[in-house]
Amino acid sequence: MKKILIVEDDMVSRKFLNKVLREYGDCDLVVDGLEAIDAFLISLKESRPYDLICLDIMMPKIDGVKVLKAMRDLENEKNIPIDKKSKIIMTTALGESDIVKTAFEYGCDAYASKPIDLDKFREVLGKLGIIE
Repeated sequence: MKKILIVEDDMVSRKFLNKVLREYGDCDLVVDGLEAIDAFLISLKESRPYDLICLDIMMPKIDGVKVLKAMRDLENEKNIPIDKKSKIIMTTALGESDIVKTAFEYGCDAYASKPIDLDKFREVLGKLGIIE
């Protein structure tokens, strides 16, 4: 069973992602960047890192790009090999190419714009090795 973290401040999007992803793994749901970093730290401390993280870009407290950078920095500090790092998909309603470019520079694995196209999303999950 995969371990999945859904980071989404919008309740409708959070429920939708949970409904889609729970058939592939155990989902933890958090509503802002601070909770996301806490959940990520706990997963590393328990040696049960997330296989997949769906990370919203626009969030209260800490935005998704800063959260992404913090997560990748923590993985690097712990010398986690590339193939063992969490797969991170950025989700956003924004099509701002500079934000997306920065997210890829910080190490996100994929990008999904909202509303999420289920077929494309499942295709990305397949490419990332989350689903068969």
